[in-house]
Amino acid sequence: MTAVQTTNAALMARRRAAIPRGVGQSHEVFIARGDNAEVWDVEGNRYIDFAGGIAVLNTGHCRPEIVEAVKKQLDLYTHTCFQVLAYEPYVELAERINALAPGNFDKKTLFLSTGAEAVENAVKIARAHTKRSAVIAFTSGYHGRTLLTLGLTGKVAPYKLGFGPFPNEIFHAQFPNALHGVSVDDAMASIELIFKNDVEASRVAAIIVEPVQGEGGFNVAPFDFLQRLRALCDQHGILLIADEIQTGAGRTGTWFAIEQSGVAPDMITMAKSMAGGYPISAVVGRAEVMDAPAAGGLGGTYAGSPLACAAALAVLDVFDKEQLLQRSQAMGARLMTSLQALAAKDPRIAEVRGLGAMVAFELCKNGDVHQPDADLAKRLSVEATQRGLILLTCGTYGNVVRILVPLTASDAIVDEGLAIIEAALAAI
Repeated sequence: MTAVQTTNAALMARRRAAIPRGVGQSHEVFIARGDNAEVWDVEGNRYIDFAGGIAVLNTGHCRPEIVEAVKKQLDLYTHTCFQVLAYEPYVELAERINALAPGNFDKKTLFLSTGAEAVENAVKIARAHTKRSAVIAFTSGYHGRTLLTLGLTGKVAPYKLGFGPFPNEIFHAQFPNALHGVSVDDAMASIELIFKNDVEASRVAAIIVEPVQGEGGFNVAPFDFLQRLRALCDQHGILLIADEIQTGAGRTGTWFAIEQSGVAPDMITMAKSMAGGYPISAVVGRAEVMDAPAAGGLGGTYAGSPLACAAALAVLDVFDKEQLLQRSQAMGARLMTSLQALAAKDPRIAEVRGLGAMVAFELCKNGDVHQPDADLAKRLSVEATQRGLILLTCGTYGNVVRILVPLTASDAIVDEGLAIIEAALAAI
């Protein structure tokens, strides 16, 4: 009997019939296999992956050492629930994350399954430690899809549409964005306005900030802004939480992006690339802060899965072996140089920005920042896919194209992807 060839279109038809429309789809492509920074679909078409599973694959698809570590763990045990029967990989991973986190103080780490869980638990821990309830987040920030984390998220469409009301005592300050006229002074003044108009500083448990906003458009927090946030939190007894779910695990050239500012937050949330594609997240923070919840107050059935812990330990080993932090810095410089040269020729690119290998460019009509061009960004993504490159858009107005290529990608692959971006832009 001759096998019927599977096509992307046929699978998309099945997908639409079986899966809710709320689960979006950036590309109508079904993957068959992946290798480092390349993927092949079910029809045999090859693509360069500049999306990395939305910042999850810093070590690439199917990194052999990670695959081997998970296979080895599979033969031992796959689940106990850490709160029932403990296992050493969880403890070892916590020790290694504690050692990596910035700050000259004792630290402890909690593992969970998703980024949203990490943020939720960081807020719980902050409230337990401070005995306060309010939280300040920022415009254009993104912190997850649960009701609490949606409340923290500073973007309505598509994340918050139809899902309210959200938890109270969450307030949004301005995030500095020089391109759009928001200075560091403006951002700090907006926090002071919250203290005057909405909630007294003595009732604020935490301020949560992304050192580089991910979904918000790869907006890099100026280092002096992070330093002033730290001083403000110290002044008022507020905890500073760095959301490093997208920036963490070496994407920006240091294991945590906030290291580059010299600021040590009280807690850091991370997930995405820390286990090379296996679901795990973490909260690492000051030991006395992390110990605030009572015994039994933290955890989860699948939290800190043995398979994911094994994968995360292998990721740390690969970073050391391949010197991927240095690679991130070099790759970021390569991306910035190429995209800035493209921007000099194409006025539709209003800005190229990033930190390390977390790089993006903003598209506007005639380069006018007051005319964000989301349609152009979408058309570029579609055209790039047709030419064999997977791209993602982001930003408050959907007009930013971001690059999250695996740090293990070769220069040749990166240059090939950049050439496709240039050709695709020229074609549209």
